[in-house]
Amino acid sequence: MADEDFTIKLTRDQALVLSDWLDRIIGTSAFDSLINQEPAVWSPLYMIAGTLDRSLVEIFMPDYAERLHHARERLLDSLGDVGRPPPEQ
Repeated sequence: MADEDFTIKLTRDQALVLSDWLDRIIGTSAFDSLINQEPAVWSPLYMIAGTLDRSLVEIFMPDYAERLHHARERLLDSLGDVGRPPPEQ
């Protein structure tokens, strides 16, 4: 059972946002310290980050920042109240 693969499905927007976040956060002292509390987690993190990097052609496109922005906005919209702070009144 330990050798069985496990599949996680993400939308393209989810994959793009997660890829960007992992790229920015891996290597920071706060994140690395957290993960180093359970070093075995590095294995799946590297697998996920590498798979995203190989699969997302968008990260090499000149309009990457715009695509990422729109992906974030769509994901935040899909979260409703969870994703955005309530409007000030």
